Amino acid sequence: MTRVEFYVLPDSEPAGRAKAACLLASKGWQHGMPVFIRCDDSQQCGQLDELLWSFRAERFIPHELHDDDPHAPVVIGTEQPPATAQGLLINLAPTLSPHTDRFSRVIEIVNQQPELLNLCRDNFRLYRQRGYEPKRVEL
Repeated sequence: MTRVEFYVLPDSEPAGRAKAACLLASKGWQHGMPVFIRCDDSQQCGQLDELLWSFRAERFIPHELHDDDPHAPVVIGTEQPPATAQGLLINLAPTLSPHTDRFSRVIEIVNQQPELLNLCRDNFRLYRQRGYEPKRVEL
């Protein structure tokens, strides 16, 4: 069954979520997992693409937008299904992915913005209702 975790950041800075997504994508890729970063919209996809280019000066994180190469080690997209099953989904969108079952692991990144906290609490309950056992991880 898919492992679901909510990584909770201590602050409310939106940029912190993007940086955490880059760090987690880098770790997933280094461990040989295909990574899919699910964004809310194409603007967020573009921002994350730019951030991944400059995230680690000493190490390039191989990534592509889904429309350019859905088989890249790290894929950035929105609602598209993953081209490779059993990878890591990093969900930055406010809703659950319709493709959750195609991943071995899902990470939701939460910060302290009140609106986002409420959405993530709802998502936590939805995962439970669907039979998953989500865990909370403090960062």
